[in-house]
Amino acid sequence: MQEASRTAAIIGGGVIGGGWAARFRMAGWNTRIFDPEPASIRRAGRMMENARRSYPALYDWALAAEGPAVECGSIADAVEGASWVQESVPERLGLKQDVLRQIQEACAPGTTVASSTSGFKPSELQAGAPRPDEIIVAHPFNPVYLIPLVELVGVGASSGTRTAAARETLIELGMFPVIVRKEIDAHVADRLLEAVWREALWLIRDGIATTEELDDIIRFGFGLRWAQMGLFESYRIAGGDDGMARFLEQFGPCLKYPWTRLTDVPDLDADLISLISSQSDAQSGHSTIDELERARDDNLVTILRGLKSRNWGAGAFLAEKDRRVSPSPRFEPGAPMATAKRTVPVDWTDYNGHVNEARYLELFSRATDRFMEVAGFDAEYIADGKSFFTLETSLRHLGEVFAGEEVRVETVCLAAQGRKLHLYQGLFGADGALKATGEHLLVHVDLGTRKSCEPTGEARKKLLEISASHASMVRPSWVEPRLGFRAAA
Repeated sequence: MQEASRTAAIIGGGVIGGGWAARFRMAGWNTRIFDPEPASIRRAGRMMENARRSYPALYDWALAAEGPAVECGSIADAVEGASWVQESVPERLGLKQDVLRQIQEACAPGTTVASSTSGFKPSELQAGAPRPDEIIVAHPFNPVYLIPLVELVGVGASSGTRTAAARETLIELGMFPVIVRKEIDAHVADRLLEAVWREALWLIRDGIATTEELDDIIRFGFGLRWAQMGLFESYRIAGGDDGMARFLEQFGPCLKYPWTRLTDVPDLDADLISLISSQSDAQSGHSTIDELERARDDNLVTILRGLKSRNWGAGAFLAEKDRRVSPSPRFEPGAPMATAKRTVPVDWTDYNGHVNEARYLELFSRATDRFMEVAGFDAEYIADGKSFFTLETSLRHLGEVFAGEEVRVETVCLAAQGRKLHLYQGLFGADGALKATGEHLLVHVDLGTRKSCEPTGEARKKLLEISASHASMVRPSWVEPRLGFRAAA
């Protein structure tokens, strides 16, 4: 995609608009923001700080350089040259229609104009617009820079083509778009949330549960199931070996019981508002909004990374992006091999607030895997029945590494003799300082006999080539002699 086409205009810089701006900027886009309220622009800046800390930690490889942001004085200034315009003004139909009309009067024909509306249909938003078919709904979820889901809704002659193109752009941003088949009030996700919300309001009003108790029920119960399997897959399991058919047969009749009040809405009078607010204050009033946002982001990163390690649900989507952004490994003669570059996730830190020794080893282990790929000892080689096993590892911790810090690993082959391999690795911080070193002794093994053996084929030749190239480099004096190699004085 050409640079000129990678410009997004964000109209409305509140919680959602600021989240959109952060999402586009983290993907390397030029971002132009307009909001008449200075407080909203400041809010967007705070959202960007949160995104810098949390979003890159989802991935195992460094992402694109952050895109620039420009604060604009008008809608016309913001949309000039933009290929994507995201409207995120308050949820009032008349206001949105007026803003969308101003956007289309100023932007180039063909520009995708998306609304963040959580409830209005595209046909309602398009009323009075110069080019109605260019307006779609792209409904995200807070925080936009972390939660991947976005609902895409279109209507009109070109809606299918436009939503399909929008889907590709959003995937590039690291989002998971779901195209809603037909326009409907509140789309799909908010209709599900609204059902839970209405029932929760009645349970509080009737004195059955408090805000904290209801949140505990969700986060300690079905919320955990929903985070990785959703509603229907969870219920399929509940049906046992006979699956969904058995579940529906067993629990379907319960739907006829008057257990819920979904068609009835409690009056949000002053008493109920006061009750809910006081319970919420007792539950969370000890923390500022900034503190709650940080905790939310850290928790989301940890949950998503856990799902990613299992290649499941939203985590599988993240793993696929990792594969797309992972740089192609390469060997440059006479230079250390760049084997890792990433942002440190929050779940790597310990009670002292820094990365613990197990994670240093994990970083070096992954870097060793990359080295092996470059040398040709990749998945195909291993499938043929041979691999390297680690015999000994020595770590030195020279400086602290913290969550959110970008680090890189460089790997040097100290020696490759027969069945044995000796690697040295350095972990560097963003400032170029050496934070840790790793020294690893490995042996080549036949996976069938589980005994050591000589490497074979082109991989052996490549390894010897790398070893010979790295032999000319200066070695650190602390490295112990291994495999007949003597360290430089």
